[in-house]
Amino acid sequence: MNLDELQRKKVAAWVAEGLKLSEIQNRLQAEFGAQMTYMEVRLLVDDLKLTPKDIEPPKPSASALAAGAAAPAKPPAPESALAGKPGAKPAGGVAVSVDQLTRAGAVVSGKVTFSDGNRAEWYLDQTGRLGLVTQQPGYRPPAADVQQFQTALDAELSKLGF
Repeated sequence: MNLDELQRKKVAAWVAEGLKLSEIQNRLQAEFGAQMTYMEVRLLVDDLKLTPKDIEPPKPSASALAAGAAAPAKPPAPESALAGKPGAKPAGGVAVSVDQLTRAGAVVSGKVTFSDGNRAEWYLDQTGRLGLVTQQPGYRPPAADVQQFQTALDAELSKLGF
């Protein structure tokens, strides 16, 4: 749809007000009778060389800052955070990390350090099968570690929405 100069200025004003593209889409329909898809509105805003404003997160109030200052020191990092760091040793348990760049042929992958210090790479393939590639050929982790690994892996993947 072609907009005249007045309509373009109106759209620019809406963007300057901080309206979202979906809100601009609704206003175009209500005020100008212009039925446009979300993508068409997005392209229109781009053609007009406008940049929608990002909504700023609310700043913490002074009382929240004071409460944060009175809070105890930061608790130690969970074991799963230690697994991806070189030289980090799990404290008698299993440490799991998720790779930021997934292994080829896998849906998700990562690393695990078992309680005995042995490390391995793990992956989940497209069929949901869990694979483990150990650094030592023939290494088999203890049964208790396998159970801890599966629990820690479930927790890490839940955080990421899997």
